[in-house]
Amino acid sequence: MKYLPLIWRNLGRRKIRTIFTTLSVFIAFLLFGVLMAIKAAFGMGIEVAGADRLMMIHKVSFIQPLPKSYLERLRTVEGITTITHANWFGGIYQDPSNFIANMAVDPETWLEMYPEFILPEEQKQAWFANRIGAIVGIDTATRYGWKVGDRIPLQGTIYRKPDNSPWEFVIEGIYDSPVKGTDKTQLFFHYEYVNQTMRNTAFSDQVGWYIVRVENPAEADAVARRMDAMFANSPAETKTATEKAFVSDFAKQVGDIGEIMTAIAAVV
Repeated sequence: MKYLPLIWRNLGRRKIRTIFTTLSVFIAFLLFGVLMAIKAAFGMGIEVAGADRLMMIHKVSFIQPLPKSYLERLRTVEGITTITHANWFGGIYQDPSNFIANMAVDPETWLEMYPEFILPEEQKQAWFANRIGAIVGIDTATRYGWKVGDRIPLQGTIYRKPDNSPWEFVIEGIYDSPVKGTDKTQLFFHYEYVNQTMRNTAFSDQVGWYIVRVENPAEADAVARRMDAMFANSPAETKTATEKAFVSDFAKQVGDIGEIMTAIAAVV
């Protein structure tokens, strides 16, 4: 303790250096927290991924979209029972540090594909009927104190409105799940709300990825090959894999988070 006054005086000798040093430590802690949240969000659901679900993305990269027109062609593939799609929206709630996984989906087929997301029937029907409606996981609803009927603004980072105003959603339902490991932090809303708003832009009639349920999980690999063969040599070739492999690849799109966090922790 006797050296504390000396240390304090030395910190004051070069105030700018002290300020920047303090800021660098603060930013390191902030990044560490954000990356932990991202890693947790991307990691959730890997172990509960359905054995009968396949994910189809652009062959070049996950960030490349696929045409919405592929949906009708996929319906003709033998061995598929259900099809849905999703777009990673990337909206920010209040502050970039408030990471929420938010996606534009087709509500009815999405809940059919993921029966582990449970919510009351009246909330489900209200979501189907409201173009700007959304459902959110109970963990995120509890975190922010959201309830059914609340209006939630998200600032677009990928999908920006022409006037750059926030996207507003009405919470129509809060989902839970009895299945251990299910991600209960996500927010889902209508794909058509986004698609119609972005009409006549490069985002129009584009989807991020397709999810299909196969009739026989033992034939999943064969179905995946048939799907990819259908779009071979097209401007948007595809790559289809199991849901578990897809979620793992999703995390890798933002880099090796594990190594980044290790480096930040070493600095801190």
